[in-house]
Amino acid sequence: MSALVFGRAISKSLFTFHLFTQNDILTTIIPTTLFALVAAPLCSPYRCLHVVWWIWLHLLHFNVANQVIDPAEDGRNKASRPIPAGYISLRDAVYLRWSLVPICLASSAYYSIQVLGASLAMTLLTLWYNEFKAHGHWFSKNLVTGLGYACFQVGATLIAGRDMSRLEPDALLAVLLSIAMFATTLQAQDFKDQEGDRSIGRRTLPIAYPSPARVSMFVGLPMWSICLTQVWGMDAFCSIAFVFYSGLVGLRFMVCKTTQADRLSCKLYTLVFCRTFTSWLLALLP
Repeated sequence: MSALVFGRAISKSLFTFHLFTQNDILTTIIPTTLFALVAAPLCSPYRCLHVVWWIWLHLLHFNVANQVIDPAEDGRNKASRPIPAGYISLRDAVYLRWSLVPICLASSAYYSIQVLGASLAMTLLTLWYNEFKAHGHWFSKNLVTGLGYACFQVGATLIAGRDMSRLEPDALLAVLLSIAMFATTLQAQDFKDQEGDRSIGRRTLPIAYPSPARVSMFVGLPMWSICLTQVWGMDAFCSIAFVFYSGLVGLRFMVCKTTQADRLSCKLYTLVFCRTFTSWLLALLP
């Protein structure tokens, strides 16, 4: 009986961990994994498991840290999350949040001091974003989130590559471009959350500047797409398809303004990055 109880407890814990990260599989885990596979390039297929594990572990850390800050807001707007849904208590979630810090750092140190540096930077950015409330204003929110994505990309790319102590020049350029692109277009993720953000006084770009925020998506996505096609030297077919798709997503943000439409637009926006890294891979193939 004790073994059965233990098994159920483990199963419940794993399911709870999954709930903390399930909504970010498409937005973070898949795009960042693709980025690492393209930028490294991949040392061996076995290393891909390490990449996904490292990304998921740090994503779990960030999401738990984010969700213990204001569980009342989640209860109103995102009741399916683990804390308001009753899968884990707030006290246990706080313990988990801080216990994940040494776990993330130790697992990163196993690979290299450079991967440890990416993990430490992610830890500090998580603290800045949540406890020091960088999420409260659109500028700091976009900046910190863009830097956070860069840490994901750096750590994952180092783990994927042959030399875990350095990034290739192309990979470093890709990270810098990603920071700029994320920081200037991440408001795509805020349109769908305006009601909840407004209720707690959070000034995201769609709330502070509704019309310019939508125009920034309409203009920014195709402009970044054109820039990236030139930087990576994509062929004509990939370039046209990439720019056309990005333009359609940007246009959708302009004309489809309901909450449900913004949710779908956000998912399509995420696919822009998947297409970015896939197109980059195709451009690098002989």
